[in-house]
Amino acid sequence: MQARMTNPAEILPDATKGIQNIYKAIGQSGTDGKVLELVHLRASQINGCSPCVFGGIKSALRSGETDERLHQVAAWRDSDLFTDAERAALEMAEAATRLADNPTSVSDEIWAAAAARFSEKELSAIVLMIALTNLFNRINTTIRVPAGATW
Repeated sequence: MQARMTNPAEILPDATKGIQNIYKAIGQSGTDGKVLELVHLRASQINGCSPCVFGGIKSALRSGETDERLHQVAAWRDSDLFTDAERAALEMAEAATRLADNPTSVSDEIWAAAAARFSEKELSAIVLMIALTNLFNRINTTIRVPAGATW
């Protein structure tokens, strides 16, 4: 499979600058990198974004994540390998990604579970990571970027 077009962020480089600034802010939040990798991977799985799933797994492994845990991200509710904080972040990632499937999207209960485990700064980073992941997923699936491709 070949992409339909060059990545829009390459065609409009000022867009990349903004994305890089958001990533920089996320990185400076002090949020556990593994949590950010998990929410990225889960949102990408839900959206069927093969390059983001591929790249997310590679990035998570570099961050010290294990194969065993990564194989269970799609079924995290049935796994005992994730902490309560990771479960709260994964649940938020799912709810924020599946907006069209649920009119209440991120419910008060989902928010409260995450807010009980993360600081406001960490929650900000998690929300931004979920949003950026959904941005990338939509770009990649729209232009049909194949698995293995990177930005």
